[in-house]
Amino acid sequence: MHIEFHGAAQEVTGSCHLIQVGHYRVLLDCGLIQGGKYGEQRNAEPFSFDPKQIDAVVLSHSHLDHCGRIPLLVKRGFKGPVYTQKVCREMCGIMFRDAANIYDHDTKTLNRKRARKHLPPVEPLYTADDAEKALKHFQPMGYDVEDEILPGIRIRFKDAGHIIGSSIVELWLEDGKHRRKVVFTGDLGHSDAPILRDPTPIHQADVVLMESTYGGRCHRPWQESMDEMGEILNDAANSKGNILIPSFAVGRTQELLYLFSENFDAWNMGRWQIFLDSPMAIEATEVYLNHCELYNKEAKQRVLNHESLDSLPNLRLTKTPEESMALNRIASGAIIIAGSGMCEGGRIRHHFKCQLWKRNTKVLMVGFQAKGTLGRQLVEGAETVKLWGETISVGASVYTVGGFSAHADQDGLINWLEHFRKQPKVVLVHGEPGAQDALQHEVGRRLGYFPDIAKPGQKLDLIRMSYDNAESQAL
Repeated sequence: MHIEFHGAAQEVTGSCHLIQVGHYRVLLDCGLIQGGKYGEQRNAEPFSFDPKQIDAVVLSHSHLDHCGRIPLLVKRGFKGPVYTQKVCREMCGIMFRDAANIYDHDTKTLNRKRARKHLPPVEPLYTADDAEKALKHFQPMGYDVEDEILPGIRIRFKDAGHIIGSSIVELWLEDGKHRRKVVFTGDLGHSDAPILRDPTPIHQADVVLMESTYGGRCHRPWQESMDEMGEILNDAANSKGNILIPSFAVGRTQELLYLFSENFDAWNMGRWQIFLDSPMAIEATEVYLNHCELYNKEAKQRVLNHESLDSLPNLRLTKTPEESMALNRIASGAIIIAGSGMCEGGRIRHHFKCQLWKRNTKVLMVGFQAKGTLGRQLVEGAETVKLWGETISVGASVYTVGGFSAHADQDGLINWLEHFRKQPKVVLVHGEPGAQDALQHEVGRRLGYFPDIAKPGQKLDLIRMSYDNAESQAL
């Protein structure tokens, strides 16, 4: 009975953890590695386990760094079920199809260049057909429903409050006389956030696999972030330019639309043309609109008052490439929300090429930017960036409003841990080393014990509660 860490170990993306109980093997998440020079290459490499030997996948949520390699897993021989929350399954359909379309487009472009050099063509990571085959493996479940998925393995999903359909996963494992409860946080949400409920507290576990994305920092209070957003919007209006917002299609985009609607008068939103320039985000917003049963109390009340996500009178949905390209002919007064959230792909890069050099352009970062991504370069003050081989000067003002993150911060993570009645063994995943070191230290200071930090390829024996092939990093 053990856990092996095959992804998001001392890095943020590529979530993938393998649990073995007796003869059965269950994968927690199977996500894409995003950012870095070799991210795409690493995604295409063989898995560090045999997909044919995996009996089931349990998926926490639909962001691609958690689910994005499931079609590849199926393509390479996985035949079992994928268990996830039912709304997450809807979102995965959107995410997989969009990713497959991007792979198809990028591969065709690359192969044209390779053909001119007399090089053989390459294949996309997966195709639209692979995406559809993967979706047939999904077994959707509701929150708070306990189910035995394999002999000796039971699971239950609890609301993580990160994006719609996101889950904390509880797993009860049994092999002979040995019993353990493992809790996998997936990504924990930011408490008191717009739209969604707070992360569900859990009270008992033997082992907790805990995300640590913002383990090294605390978000600004919500009201300060709201005030800052209003100031940025006012400054941008006075400079007669446009605002570009790289935004995750699922979660962050919907929160932005909600906040623009809620603060329509306070932020003088009527003076702007607002464009949602992401087909995937448009589809995801429809899913949010159809599942208000998962909203928090305040957001439900707004629905009852007919103040929904799509109630902005000056919101325009730009679905086609032609509509998207036309936005760059608008000299000022436009707010353009486009993917991808870390600026690694999508339409935001085209808007950057056309507008990033302008000094009256404002770039508003409202989400986490992983190491090695274009978004991270901008946050760190890059004076130039490269887009399709062309060097672009950064004349725009770049703002980071961290308070809008969909991740729990250091205080939120520790407050969530405090609900356990008996101290569990905590293993940190899904975080950069600096953030994990800071969280490890702060948990030790405030709660009196030190979490471990998972290493790539490390194996935790759940019976002996020790590591087989690497030393624990507990202090």
